[in-house]
Amino acid sequence: MLVVSVLAYAAYVVTVLGRADGGALAGVHYAGPLLWTVGGAIVANIVAEIGLGVVNPRASRARDVRDKEIGRLGDHVGQAFVVIGGVSAMLMALAEWDYFWIANVIYLCFVLSAVLGSITKVLVYRGSLPQW
Repeated sequence: MLVVSVLAYAAYVVTVLGRADGGALAGVHYAGPLLWTVGGAIVANIVAEIGLGVVNPRASRARDVRDKEIGRLGDHVGQAFVVIGGVSAMLMALAEWDYFWIANVIYLCFVLSAVLGSITKVLVYRGSLPQW
């Protein structure tokens, strides 16, 4: 998810900046690229998960308590950015910002959620699970 999220968002940013052509970003048609990159990232994650399951079937089914705790910790870290994105979008809507900025802050926070949640999982797998 980490790699796919970063690549999909990078493709989106390059596409939108390319369409701006020196003009205002808020005037760019962003909905199509946004939907395609989000949909493509979802499909790519599913395909990658299936591919990894085919290559190593036992690893994809073997889960112990530590795996569940690491998954939960990564999800909690990532969920913070979903909340930040939601609150930011709400405040931007109340301030009557352009839809472009509202949609993009939500997308950025979704990407940050996936990236930082995945990084947390990788770091904890390589280190140790914090004891609260």
